[in-house]
Amino acid sequence: MRRAQLDRIQGLIDDITAGGLTPGVSCLIHQGGIEQGYYEAGYADIGKKIKMQRNTICHMYSMTKPITSAAVMILLEEGKLDLMDPVSEFFPSFASPMVAVRNGLRPAEREVEIHDLMSMTSGYTYGGDADDGMIQTQRFTEEIKKRLYSDDPVTTEEFADRMGSIPLSFDPGTDYMYSFSADILGAVVEKVSGMKYGDFLRKKIFEPLRMKDTDFYVPEDKQGRLSIPYVYEGGLKALDDPNLGIQLDLAKPAAFESGGAGLASTIDDYMRFTRMLLGEGELDGVRIMQPGTVRFMRSAGLTETQQASFNRQLRHLMGYTYGNLMRVMVRPELAQSFSVKGEYGWDGWLGTYMMVDPENSLTFVMMQQLAGGCGADYIRKLRNIIYAAM
Repeated sequence: MRRAQLDRIQGLIDDITAGGLTPGVSCLIHQGGIEQGYYEAGYADIGKKIKMQRNTICHMYSMTKPITSAAVMILLEEGKLDLMDPVSEFFPSFASPMVAVRNGLRPAEREVEIHDLMSMTSGYTYGGDADDGMIQTQRFTEEIKKRLYSDDPVTTEEFADRMGSIPLSFDPGTDYMYSFSADILGAVVEKVSGMKYGDFLRKKIFEPLRMKDTDFYVPEDKQGRLSIPYVYEGGLKALDDPNLGIQLDLAKPAAFESGGAGLASTIDDYMRFTRMLLGEGELDGVRIMQPGTVRFMRSAGLTETQQASFNRQLRHLMGYTYGNLMRVMVRPELAQSFSVKGEYGWDGWLGTYMMVDPENSLTFVMMQQLAGGCGADYIRKLRNIIYAAM
């Protein structure tokens, strides 16, 4: 890669942190098996003047989802799970689902299946007030928060069992809506494997890949490296809302190991995960998945109706489709930043971001901790700088 072009990243992140748009940013780029550049700016903790660094631990939020997708793929390889399995096979509360309609509820056309969860076409949501299913989901989310630090927190399997009794917002497979689907999948992995979800991830992914700082909690000896989440409200302020029931300090092992939002990691740890994907399931001689499995994982898509909803809801992702809990570029001519067909990845609510580009043997990971930062225009600018450097 052209160093002078790539080094423009430093100027960009210096500007956005100095301008108070985000507290701190780090970026790591690998291509062709070689680290091409690492850049950092700003703070992990503004109050304590702790700078953003390579070993800073960040909340991943929705960048947990690609790891959950990999966990499901591992169980598919082992023959322990089938994409057409009804979720009721693992949690009986998912049997006979109901769909929220204007005048009440009606029976769903069919049950929710694993592939519906993987493509966010299950009918579940993240809550709201548009229908009874959204309202009940919102209430349950608030309950999770209230019980978070109590003696009776919601657990991973209780979460799934309770979601199974909440009405759907549409029939499974008929539409797209970003949702708690990945969290339900985490509970399915737990049920099928007979292991706590976090233990499964450690055994099958984190320990083999030497992702030593990736977990659902941050122990005391690592707390000094945990970044503070911020929100922009006329200026940067420390976040005080445990969004989606995720502990802000991650100071104790999570009862609810959220497959959609719960992990924390460092930029180097997460890069090891993306490099494994780029290596079609293998990194440094350690194989996590078979090459065909990774190719399957990155090749999913949506129906025409589902795609229309995806485009409407996530306008900044024009050109992408969605499947297996990740975006996949299918029409680069519609993209809002430089890209190529087959590039894929996802991001997180606090602005973490990852992409894998098999065609160019390229992967990029970005860390920041700003509420709503995943849609920031400077992410597109960073992508443009990287692609222009090749």
